[in-house]
Amino acid sequence: MKETVCLYNGTVLTGFAAMEDCAVLVEGGLVADVFSHRRLGQRHFAQGARLVDVGGAYIAPGFIDTHIHGYGGFGTDDGSTEAVLEMSRLLTECGVTAFNPTLYPSPRAAMLDAVAKTAAAMGRESGARIMGLHLEGPFLSPSRLGVLPPEALSPVDLSYMEELWQASGGHIVNMTVAPEIKGMRELALFCIKRGIVLQAGHTDAKYDNMVEGMQAGILHATHLFNAMSRMDHRDPNAVGAVLIHTEMACEIIADGFHVHPDLFKLLLRDKPIDRIVLVTDSLKPTGQREGPFFANHEEVALRDGVFKRVSDGVIAGSGLTMIRGVRNLTRFGFSLEDAVKTAGFNPATLMRYRGKGAIIPGNDADLVVFDRDFRIRAVLVGGEIKRMEDSLCAS
Repeated sequence: MKETVCLYNGTVLTGFAAMEDCAVLVEGGLVADVFSHRRLGQRHFAQGARLVDVGGAYIAPGFIDTHIHGYGGFGTDDGSTEAVLEMSRLLTECGVTAFNPTLYPSPRAAMLDAVAKTAAAMGRESGARIMGLHLEGPFLSPSRLGVLPPEALSPVDLSYMEELWQASGGHIVNMTVAPEIKGMRELALFCIKRGIVLQAGHTDAKYDNMVEGMQAGILHATHLFNAMSRMDHRDPNAVGAVLIHTEMACEIIADGFHVHPDLFKLLLRDKPIDRIVLVTDSLKPTGQREGPFFANHEEVALRDGVFKRVSDGVIAGSGLTMIRGVRNLTRFGFSLEDAVKTAGFNPATLMRYRGKGAIIPGNDADLVVFDRDFRIRAVLVGGEIKRMEDSLCAS
């Protein structure tokens, strides 16, 4: 039976507003109530309830990372169910309560095996919930690969897509595709019928390709500004299309390296806040204390705040965490309420995750408590306390 927990003496960031001097009551794994601190003494709590004074810290919806390859030395590129379960356990360190393990493209047999083993972790988590899989490929542009292996790409192949869907047990949630590839409309229709959110990324699309993709239901973009055709005065291309069309949502990596900090001011000006989704795109060495570091079977090194491939210095991915991303967004011009919204409410809404992303009665009690210095103080997943600092007094 799940315990009753009351977090009080905090500022509640509900997902769309801030409420000072408030408390959150958790019962049966759900948010039961949100109320002002002055009403605490008037409440009757069940016997054995835990009352936790958060000491003026923030109480926010748990973070949802919809694009993450690994953490703490474990990643989807390990090709094992156990590695994904370790990601789940460790990610609560960063305030993550739900995530979409993201798979790189690999040769067909290997990718089908990786999809099956990743999906097999669902329902066995000890930490952050696995909501479903994000496939970053294999239907991508060879011109915008970054460090992705070119031999793993595939032209649009609906039979292959059906195999991927079956291997996942129907648990593919989002998928990065290049809208300009031949046959993309048929693929989009296949995915939309199965509830898969399509994202434009690793794409060399022209503006017209992006508009056609939007008409087919590709209304989200993978790591905006990175691995996509850049805006030009004669053709807005992929970046321009995302900025021009307010209906397009976009991921953003807020580490200050993948995207220049001042570009966040442009994003705030041109994009509705509810269409911006914070992601880490983190690699498995993120959070690892000692090297050597490997990601996607290649050695990488942490340089200038990002992981770069040792062999040629190409950026391989991020070392960002969600709590650091939230902190960085506030430094780049976002209000704290909006930064938290991009980390919880927005991904939950975009991915259609019912009961997540907002602290309102009836929603899952996925909560993160952090202080003014953005240090994680406590994490609850489905009402269960996964992490709590000793300094938080529970009575």
